[in-house]
Amino acid sequence: MTRNGIQINPDLFIPEEAIEESFIRASGPGGQNVNKVASAVQLRFDPAMVDGLSGAVLSRLLKLAGRRATRDGVIVLEADRFRTQERNRDDARERLAELVGKAAEPPPPPRRKTRPTRASVERRLKSKSGRSKLKKTRGRVERD
Repeated sequence: MTRNGIQINPDLFIPEEAIEESFIRASGPGGQNVNKVASAVQLRFDPAMVDGLSGAVLSRLLKLAGRRATRDGVIVLEADRFRTQERNRDDARERLAELVGKAAEPPPPPRRKTRPTRASVERRLKSKSGRSKLKKTRGRVERD
């Protein structure tokens, strides 16, 4: 991660102009400090400003973002895990890089359905019938 942008992979770079950060007050524990300092980060990322994103990557990114994506296609991440602004800022940028990196990976090929071979079906049925016979022979012993 550089200060003038985020390098996702050798082909994909997010420029600083596509990222907008604002600092807000964090919720949760933190004592008096939580009421005075805006340590949480709200990161807004506009994928339309990135040149290296194809349509397929963009659609996967918005799908992965889910509720974090707005109707305008802007992705909003909030980071308030840490007590300092800088660590929350780095956390938000790392999460953005991970999200975009995951979307940039090509999806796996679809699974092709296969049918079991005739021999494997016969083996399975033979073992089932053998098990059935074994269980049928169990039971009470009758005296003659």
